[in-house]
Formats: sequence, C-alpha cells, structure tokens
Amino acid sequence: MIIMRIVIIAPVLSLLFIFYLVYHNLNAQNISNSTLTNPNGTDTSSENSKIAQQSRTNSSDKLVVISSFFPIDEFVRKIGGGAVQSSVLIPVGVEPHDFEPTINQIQALNSADVLVYNDFGLENWIQKINVINKINASKGLNASYIDKRNMTLDPHVWLDPLLAKKQVENIRDGLMMIDPNHKDTYFENAKSFLIELDRLDKTIRSELESCKKSDFISFHNSFSYFAKTYGVTQHSISGSAPEVEITPTRLTEIIDLAKKLGLSVIYSEELVDPRYALVIAQEIPNGKVLPLSPIEGITRSEQNSGIGYVDKMNENIRNLAVGLECNQ
Repeated sequence: MIIMRIVIIAPVLSLLFIFYLVYHNLNAQNISNSTLTNPNGTDTSSENSKIAQQSRTNSSDKLVVISSFFPIDEFVRKIGGGAVQSSVLIPVGVEPHDFEPTINQIQALNSADVLVYNDFGLENWIQKINVINKINASKGLNASYIDKRNMTLDPHVWLDPLLAKKQVENIRDGLMMIDPNHKDTYFENAKSFLIELDRLDKTIRSELESCKKSDFISFHNSFSYFAKTYGVTQHSISGSAPEVEITPTRLTEIIDLAKKLGLSVIYSEELVDPRYALVIAQEIPNGKVLPLSPIEGITRSEQNSGIGYVDKMNENIRNLAVGLECNQ
C-alpha cells in the first residue's frame, strides 16, 4: 500500500512543482516590468508589461527603447518620434552618478528591443544588461580626464552641443540599423534636431562673446567639455562627482577662490542639496546662488511642463551670463 501511495503521489507532486515554477516566473516578470518610468516620471507597471509583450508579437509595433537617463532619453524621443516607445531607466530626481539598477530593473531592461546609454563610466552597470541591441551614444568621442590620478573620465559630453550632435548621429545610425523600416523617419527627425543644436551653439557663442569674466564655480566638474569649446574656465565645489563629501577645508578654499577671482555667483544643481553653495555665497561680497544644471535629470514639474534639453541649456546660458558678467 505504501508503495502504491508513493507511485500515485509522486506525479502529483511533480505537477505541483511545475505549476509553482510557472507561477513564480510569471510573477517575477510582472514585478520586473513595474520598475521603469515614462518621460513624465509616472509609474508604468502595466504599460511596461504590455511593452515586453507587444515588442515580440507584432512587427508593426513601435521599437521598444529604454534610455539610461534624461538627456539620452530626450535625444531618443527627438529622433524616434512616433516610431519608438521610449522609457527612461533612472527615475525622476535620482542622481545618475550613484545609481545602481535593481535585479527587477535589469530583468525589465532585458525585455526591451534597445538600450541607449551615454558611456564614459556614468553607467558602470552596463555590462550586467543582456538586451539584444545596445547603442553607445558616445561612440567615437574622445573623453577628457577630470582626475588623471584616479583615471576619472568626464561623462558630461551632452553639455557641449557640438558633442551632443555626435551623440544624436550615433543614436540615429543605431536606430536606422536596428529598425531599417523607419530609417527615413529617424534620418529626418535627427536632421531637424541637429539644426536645433546648431542654433543652440550659435546662441551660446553670441551670449558669451562679451563677458567681463571667464571663470565660474559649478557644483561638480560637469562642464569641462563645454568650457573647452566656449573658452571659459570651470572650478567646482565637489570635484568629479556631486556625491563626494565636502569638507570645511574645501569650503574655505572655494570661498577664497571666489574672492580672488571676484566672483559673486555660486552655481548649484537641481538634484543636490544647495546648502553648500549657499554657505559659500554668504561669505563672498554680493554673493548669490543660481542653478547651473548638468542636465543629468530634471524635476518632475519640469517634465510635466514639457521642458527639454534645449530649454535647460538656454536656462544655463542665461544664468552663466550673470556670473560671467556678460552684455553689461
């Protein structure tokens, strides 16, 4: 009798175990698809579940593209238009320098058609992603070292519109290769955006051509490419990354530097605590704090208002012109 029970129960247990595995995998997939955000910064759990399914079931559906963070996502949406379904990995208000994707986010990434990223060490988690297609937006660009001793690269190439143009071309070429059915769309959209970036470059040159000063103090070393292209000199409070601890000694050094250079404006960023910049501004003559955005991300209200890369760059130029005493 005991032997007969074992013979009967064993297949039942096997079926239950198989059912558990199927249920567990389906549940894990549903969880993993709940970790991405759309361009408006809202939760897209159901939307991303549909994305993973639709991209595999209907060849006429949009190309599912996930971008690592805001400016890359902006470029993808400008180029892709209605031919792509674009999501951004790093959520609203999160600083990209210290971001690390969760296992669930990695699983969601792997269900996409394309991952577009900046490179130069900003996304140090990129090797963990097994998505079929990856587009390196900075391919072919020469990176600058912020700190040669630590071999720290400056990833902020998008803050130079001329380098941003190269990123746009890399994304365009990548999308055209992956999705040739929409290559005309990608080409024409990129062409329009490249013209917009040319206008931005001319605006910057015009605004900065008559400045009394050439030095400025940013929060971290994010404007090295910009500074080189437009003939200004960047100094920073925190160095290579915004999350670096700022000591009282460093604050004193920056205060002394600002006084020596005759600077009255200290720049802060939207994703970091402005208190350090405020402390410095209080210690210098006529000191004040203005935002100078590395455009690594924008606030939720800015996204809801439709503010994009070019808008943020124009805001940067207006604020930088105040500190450099331009057109006075």
